[in-house]
Amino acid sequence: MFPEVPFWVWVLLTVGICTALNLVGVKLAASMNVLLVSIQLVVAVVFVVLTIVNIVNGANGAEFTIQPFFSNDIQAAAIAAGAAILALSFLGFDAVSTLAEEAEQPTRDIPRAIFIIVAVAGAFFITVTYVMQVLFPDVSQLADIVGASPEIAKYVGGAAFQAIFVGGYMMAVLGCGITQQMSAARLLYAMGRDGALPKRLFGRVSPSGVPIGNVLLVAAIALTALFVDLDQAASMINFGAFIAFTFVNLSVIFVFFRFLKRRGAGAWLGFVAVPAIGVAINVWLWFSLDTVSMIIGGVWITIGLVYLVVKTRGFRAAAPDLTGPINIGMYE
Repeated sequence: MFPEVPFWVWVLLTVGICTALNLVGVKLAASMNVLLVSIQLVVAVVFVVLTIVNIVNGANGAEFTIQPFFSNDIQAAAIAAGAAILALSFLGFDAVSTLAEEAEQPTRDIPRAIFIIVAVAGAFFITVTYVMQVLFPDVSQLADIVGASPEIAKYVGGAAFQAIFVGGYMMAVLGCGITQQMSAARLLYAMGRDGALPKRLFGRVSPSGVPIGNVLLVAAIALTALFVDLDQAASMINFGAFIAFTFVNLSVIFVFFRFLKRRGAGAWLGFVAVPAIGVAINVWLWFSLDTVSMIIGGVWITIGLVYLVVKTRGFRAAAPDLTGPINIGMYE
């Protein structure tokens, strides 16, 4: 939208604003994120309504159909490859779990928040994408496929709404950046405090409770956006995400056999069958990633394994305990 502004300016501004808010403290960052998400939600609702109005009026020959969900030329391999990349759009719902130590009632509120986020985000993504696809089933009609959303916003609401839409989009980017940096910094802190990472570097917080070193480290990593291609970055991020989600599902199965006393049909379904399906889906998508990401991810895993071997002195010492006290009641 602003080709005259150098790319690096946007990167530095985004990282700088997110870092500044996270350095102040979690309360300010959380409050700002609520404001940004509220603005984004209002803009998104208006966008969907305007798009629906255009469809009803027959703009661009559009009509409501199930074509975006199903067609005769669907290719499973292509869908899997696309999903393996676009899964990045759905990352973030799990980030709330890293703030469990700062929640008042974590065993109740954190799981509830995750399910609410998944449901709301899923409905949001499906709705927005569906109306866009119905209005423009042939994306080649758009001049810039990368900037498809702002272009459609201008089509359905004119230049004025396009400006509002881009503003809301920028708020969404900041909101996402704030929460991801917040959660990543606290995850690194927890690992440093528990001894999984060097405590002197990662296990420290300021008097106000902010892991300053980790916040700045995440900011430095975010600055790699200056030279890493977006598609490649997304694919590499998803490499780690699919592995993480696979082991989250495996952990649920482990909890069932190790801690859970119930053995009814519901328990077998919720603690074994559903996570087993999750494992299968994540592994399938993981193998759909590009070769470069698989190589880079493999190297990263190797580094982690070497670090673990050194940390445990060749597995002669116990690995750092990251579980803490097990609360059986939360599983029941």
